[in-house]
Amino acid sequence: MQEGPVLLVGHSWGGAVITEAGNHPQVKGLVYVAAGAPDSGQSFADWWKDYTPAPGAAEIKPYGEGYVALTREGVRKHFVQDIPSDEADIVYATQGPLAVKCFGDKITEAAWRTRPNWYIVAAQDETIPPDVERDSANRMGAKTLVLESSHVPMLSQPDVVAEFIAKAAASL
Repeated sequence: MQEGPVLLVGHSWGGAVITEAGNHPQVKGLVYVAAGAPDSGQSFADWWKDYTPAPGAAEIKPYGEGYVALTREGVRKHFVQDIPSDEADIVYATQGPLAVKCFGDKITEAAWRTRPNWYIVAAQDETIPPDVERDSANRMGAKTLVLESSHVPMLSQPDVVAEFIAKAAASL
């Protein structure tokens, strides 16, 4: 429905979404914020399987049939550990469960191979290992910003993240 060029921004598993959706002709660039960046033929689970799991992975628990969500402790200690606890509790209370099958969906064609891309590495991420983020940014040839932040730099450093996205958009 968007008219004109589009810049997609994805966080966490949403990086897999923009990696596939980014093939639409209107998409002119991709911004990954502590996000999955699988290659063609890879799933989100494949993308990080060779890395030591981050501490927060153990706090992803079943949430109904076929879904998972982070525990309260997982959110506070490993997802948003750099924001105030009252805000962390809001994140916990408002998180939506994620369908387990999403972790196994394969990317048909990785859009980052043909589109300009940017990557924010969250150096204190305890949900996705920062090493997989750094390695992905390097593999993609992404313009990269490393932030000393948890998995959600858009909550702990919103101005910096917004400026990075705005600069990406302005360069298209």
